[in-house]
Amino acid sequence: MHSLSHDHTGARMKRLRLERHLTQQAVSDLAQVPYSTYTKTEQGVIAASPHLIAAVARALRVSVATVTGQPYTTELRVDELDILIRPIREALDVYELGADPDILPRAHQLLADDAQALLVAVRAGEIKQTAQALPGLIQEATTAAHAALGWDGWGLLASLYRTAYDVSSKLGYYDLAGLALARMDWAAERGSDAVVGGIYRYMRALTYLREGEYRTGERLVRLGLRTLAQAEPSREREVVTGQLHLGAAVMAGRSRDRGRSDGHLAEAERIAASTGEAVNVHWLAFGPTNVAVHRVSVLAELDEYGQATQAARGVTIPGDWPKSRKSHHYAELARSQMWTGDLDSSFQNLLRARKAAPQQARYHQTVRETYSGLEAARRQLPDSFLSYGSWLGV
Repeated sequence: MHSLSHDHTGARMKRLRLERHLTQQAVSDLAQVPYSTYTKTEQGVIAASPHLIAAVARALRVSVATVTGQPYTTELRVDELDILIRPIREALDVYELGADPDILPRAHQLLADDAQALLVAVRAGEIKQTAQALPGLIQEATTAAHAALGWDGWGLLASLYRTAYDVSSKLGYYDLAGLALARMDWAAERGSDAVVGGIYRYMRALTYLREGEYRTGERLVRLGLRTLAQAEPSREREVVTGQLHLGAAVMAGRSRDRGRSDGHLAEAERIAASTGEAVNVHWLAFGPTNVAVHRVSVLAELDEYGQATQAARGVTIPGDWPKSRKSHHYAELARSQMWTGDLDSSFQNLLRARKAAPQQARYHQTVRETYSGLEAARRQLPDSFLSYGSWLGV
């Protein structure tokens, strides 16, 4: 019978704690989390929440990825995704070398069409397809940008660096994701585009959210809002501004500040009322639906799981919403339902997350932690629950 992996998050927390010769009480105190919550998580009795993982990582002075075990190298190797990472890293390394004499870039529009297709593909959950095509396109666009020295070229390159961030972060290579963001900022500065600069700061803030560095993330949000204020008024600017507020709302929720999270949600809701659904504006999927989905996420971050599941009942996902975004929402909802004891609904939403974007769900931390939380109650779940765990590789 399938059983909880010996290398689940709680087991890694224990191993890291013992390496530092610390007691459970000491880590609980350093992380400022309840002792019973810490011990039950370490034992694998309950799932590790993002808040607890970040708090323990800070207390033990390691990265969040060290605690969660990302990237999940065994599964990446099986899916033949690990071999696609090095070419992306190499493509990011040639950013300042100028035009490559051995590359004859195609016309700008052809490159732009390919870059747009990759933005669509990664949001459809086609991570492997995107990762295969990305390195060559980055190198071609790098030469084109250095040769033309115009905004169009730098903007195109910034878009490709953003896609490199998307692929790297979805696969758990957060060091590479950070490098991709640095390159995105470098290209955006050369194009002098305040809106792209705002997107960069939004994405960078998310990296600090992941690591539990909420104060730095909030500072980046404020900087992003100031950067956007320099752009000409437009729907595009409003969409990015609204998305920054949504990111800030989740950050405030995870730091347990209900007042600030509600304030950011309210501002995002006000903006969404004027922009409407803006799924294709910089592929941020901003609009009333994204505000509603983020409200569910914020309530979950505040440990208000009952309210989160109640809020989710009022969410209707549009048919044209990106599959990757749908999958993320189903994973978040599954986590809340697990904590309320609605195990069957939780597992059903894990299945929905897998169906919407299987490559993303397989490497999604929330999917894995929720599965681990359901593992203790597996007798109440169907046989397909065990096959899901085999698919995850846990």
